[in-house]
Amino acid sequence: MTTVEGEAMSDQETAVLTATADEWNVAMCSNDAERIGDFMADDWVIVSESGVSTKAEFLGFVASGDLTHSAMDRVGRARVRFFGDVALFTTRITNTAHYDGRQYDAEEWTTDVFARRDGRWRCVLSHITPAVEAKIEDIEP
Repeated sequence: MTTVEGEAMSDQETAVLTATADEWNVAMCSNDAERIGDFMADDWVIVSESGVSTKAEFLGFVASGDLTHSAMDRVGRARVRFFGDVALFTTRITNTAHYDGRQYDAEEWTTDVFARRDGRWRCVLSHITPAVEAKIEDIEP
């Protein structure tokens, strides 16, 4: 298999990464910190409008029950680009989170940076940006 940096790779490799991201969404709704953490590298961080949080901080909120998700759905197709053993996965997500007793419904653009480690894809960084358009379109040309 030939990798062209910054280009879509084989349909099979794209399908594997997309399935991994979708399985992570399902795990997120399980509210099981260990299951969620299995998709993350040890040095994973999330970047959002409130700053940068580590894997330990994020999973600590999940394990305590302070943070739960009842929905996490990818909307449309994702844009997937490979750079050797690193991949960028950008998509639109709708989700329902519960934090500190309050419900938060969100629609966001997310970019997850995955690295192939020990033969599988693990996320090393997630970046979320609130979506402001009401119109939802696929981002892949």
